[in-house]
Amino acid sequence: MTKQRIFSGIQPTGNIHIGNYLGAISQWVKRQDTYDNIFCIVDLHAITVPQDPKVLKTKTRELSGLLLAAGIDPKRSVLFIQSHVCAHSELAWILNCFIPMGWMQRMTQFKEKSQKQKEQVSTGLFDYPALMAADILLYNTDVVPVGDDQKQHVELARDAAQRFNSIYGETFKLPEPVIPEVGARIMGLDDPTQKMSKSETASNHAINLLDSPDVIRAKLMRATTDSLKDIRFDENRPGVYNLLVIYELFSGKKRKEIEAHFAGKGYADLKKEVGEVVVEGLRPLQERYKELTADPTHIDSILSEGANRVRPMAEKTMALVKERVGLG
Repeated sequence: MTKQRIFSGIQPTGNIHIGNYLGAISQWVKRQDTYDNIFCIVDLHAITVPQDPKVLKTKTRELSGLLLAAGIDPKRSVLFIQSHVCAHSELAWILNCFIPMGWMQRMTQFKEKSQKQKEQVSTGLFDYPALMAADILLYNTDVVPVGDDQKQHVELARDAAQRFNSIYGETFKLPEPVIPEVGARIMGLDDPTQKMSKSETASNHAINLLDSPDVIRAKLMRATTDSLKDIRFDENRPGVYNLLVIYELFSGKKRKEIEAHFAGKGYADLKKEVGEVVVEGLRPLQERYKELTADPTHIDSILSEGANRVRPMAEKTMALVKERVGLG
């Protein structure tokens, strides 16, 4: 049977942290033999908010190296940079002409971000979901693994596809969002009621994939917990629950086993042990990253090959879309 196709994108902004790794990247790596995988560094999405050009280029290279170091295999998956395939922008414009304004105005993420930026908010940020829909629909995607905060965007992609298909006939496949059961929401160490975020600048908010062992241990020792004593998986105690989920995902142990292990121990013991499993869990990734980035041309060749592999797929979709709409 033909494998189902996965499309996933990640922005090259901020510092990639364990929330990104556990909730998304590690899941991508595990599914490589199960699905036909397309992974995209979405730099066009990144510029919907102001970016320093030099930093953006640096972060794009850094993210490429981290994804490869984490286990994305160019022989089993495609990895490329969004702006290297112009069909993404082209399809986004065409979809813009079929997506009603009301659909965009309902998007939760735009509401949240625009409240912070006020009059500085860009048209691109408002239009972000149309570009994301184009990313997905270009490749006849079956499955889109996302955090629950991005599910609404996949639903909009489905709605846009259905609207286009109803007008012009069957053109786009309808993608399905998939949210990991465990680890989809790793929370901030400083505020475990808020999801760990790349855009958060507080020094003790996140554990970044390139943090040194000493920094990782120090951040975890300062992590917010509560005034209780027993250590167990209780979602009503977000600080302890978050630390236990991190321990669970890095150690691979079952919840009952973990609770039995920490029975009678204190929060200092919990934080110390979480620190050690994270340090050891990230060690192979960090060593591989150093090897990969020692030769920048190697990463460039992988990205170039990835764009060359997906470009014919994207162009085939665009040819059909243009024919249906009457362009050219």
